[in-house]
Order: sequence, then structure tokens, then C-alpha cells
Amino acid sequence: MSQEISAAADLELPLTTFKVRVLLVDDQLLVVEAVRRMLADEPDIEFHFVTAPSQALDCALRLHPTVILQDLVMPNVDGFDLIRTYRGMDKLRHVPIIVLSAKEEPKLKALGFAVGANDYLVKLPDRLELLARVRYHSGAYISRLQRDEAFRFLRESQKNLADANIELHKLAALDSLTGIANRRLFDETIQREWQRGQRQRRPLSLLMCDVDCFKMYNDTFGHMAGDLCLKKAAAVLTSCLKRTTDLAARYGGEEFAIVLPDTDAAGARKVAEDCLRQLEDLRIENPQSTHKVVTMSIGIATFVPAPDMAEGDMLASADRALYAAKSGGRNRAVSADDSAGQTNTGSGSSRTP
Repeated sequence: MSQEISAAADLELPLTTFKVRVLLVDDQLLVVEAVRRMLADEPDIEFHFVTAPSQALDCALRLHPTVILQDLVMPNVDGFDLIRTYRGMDKLRHVPIIVLSAKEEPKLKALGFAVGANDYLVKLPDRLELLARVRYHSGAYISRLQRDEAFRFLRESQKNLADANIELHKLAALDSLTGIANRRLFDETIQREWQRGQRQRRPLSLLMCDVDCFKMYNDTFGHMAGDLCLKKAAAVLTSCLKRTTDLAARYGGEEFAIVLPDTDAAGARKVAEDCLRQLEDLRIENPQSTHKVVTMSIGIATFVPAPDMAEGDMLASADRALYAAKSGGRNRAVSADDSAGQTNTGSGSSRTP
């Protein structure tokens, strides 16, 4: 093998180097020199050769030739078998192969094409004919590479765009301060779950939650502390949800909402009381409030959606219950159907797991 091949064989030439690259596999140095001279004055053509057929496959894999000039009769190696080997490799399956044979026999030509050759020349061919065939087959192969590169780039771009759209959708659905769902996602979820409840005749519960005396907390400790307080409240709400179908969202300001599909009134109350207890257990100081720590009030509404109702009815019902919880002393959960405006502990809660 020549020094030129030895140096080039150590390099992994990228497929994007779309230059005509000829690899001659022939054990006769006289043929190698003759072909080299035919191609020597062509600046757009790289010429490489290998005289040891056992090294042909390795060189072809490393060089990424755009055309292989393949001798048929070589020591210890059958040229037809070597062509079959090329065609069995993913990286060489489509590389054009021009057979260089000392014999012009129809049977040899037919066998060459049968095993995967693209062309057949009797050596030594005319220089102009060799150049024309090398450029023709290389041009077709380079066009294939360019098409494959374009498709690969398109697939990668489409995947990147799809991934970016997913991330943008996630970001667009999250509250920037607390990291939980925002009002937009809440509106989409409550509408979807309301429609599902109508179809399946299953209960749907809504908790409207408001941090008590939050303005006093902000006035006392400042807005940075207020933001941190809201983050902690959001974390409490999400920690009380055990199912992927449940949703905690920031409704606006210091007000939050929890959507509980397939949850009856008792199950909704259990979630509400867990939220109240866990927030109070944090013992976030709020000296201006009655309870001296940060608490929240919760309004609970449970509906089995019906065609003559809308999700707005449930929102209004939960809002009224929240107002009753505030009026009743805060730090409590009040159900919409609790006319007395007092909490009922309740038992036997039902939540589809």
C-alpha cells in the first residue's frame, strides 16, 4: 500500500467532504501508475490505490470513496467476492464500483453486474472514457449523499423543533413564580375534566385556596419574602396531591386552585384539610394575622357535571365557599353545600386512586 493511502487511512473523512475520491484496487503497479497518470491533472479528483487486496475493505471504509476501480484477478482474492463483501457493508453498499478487467467476456460482465458492480471496463481504458465514467458514477453517488444529508438534517431539525415546541408548551403552562400550573393550564384542565365528567357521570371537585392575610405578610416582611411564602404554599398544595390527574394551579395573586377529577365531596375535604394542616405546620411567622402563622382558607365545590350546567357554575360555587371560609375566621375549609359556613370533619372519603 502506498504512503498516500497509509496517511489517509488514519483519517475518518466526513461524508460531507463531497469530492470525487477514487480508490483503485489492483495488484499490478503498472496499472496503478497508468491510472494515476490518467487522473493526475484533474484537480477535482483524489486518487488512492491499494495493491494488497486484503487491505481493500479497510481502506474503502476509511476513505469513503465516491467510486471504486476494482480488478478481478488478484493473488489469493477473487474480485467478485470482494465486490460481494463491499455490498454487504452498510457504508459501502451504494458506493459505485467499476470493474477493471483484462478480459472482455460477456459472462464476466454479467457476473460482475450480478454481484453488484455498476460498470465494466477493459484495462487499460481510454483516458477520456475513464474520466467520464468516474465523474458520472461519482456525481450520482455524491447526489445521493447530499440527499441523505439533507434528509438527515431535516429529520434532526424536525425533532429539535418538536422538542422545542414541547418545552415551550410546558413553559407556557407554568406559573413563573411558583413553578406550578398557571391560570391558562387551569382553565384548559377544568374545561376538559368538566366535559369528561359529563360523559362519564363522575364527580369533579374544585378547591379554591387563598393565603390568609397575605397583604399583611407582604407589608411586614417585603415582597421577596412574600414571593417565597407563595412558593412554599404552592409546594404544600402539590405535595397533597397523590394522582397524576390532580392539578394544583396558581389562580392569581395569592389565590390557588386544585382540580380533583373522580373525587366526591368527602375526598375533596380530605385533600383540603391536608393542605391546611401542612401549611400551618410550616410555622411561617405572620404576626399581624389572627393565627400568628401563615394559613389559608379553602372553598370546596363538588359537582357531577350535567348538560344543563357549566364549569363556571362550579367556579362560582367554590368562590362562595371560599368567601364563607374567610368570613368564618380563616384557616378552614368550607364546602359549597355547607350552609352554616363551618367545617365538617367528615369520614369515608371517596377518591378514585
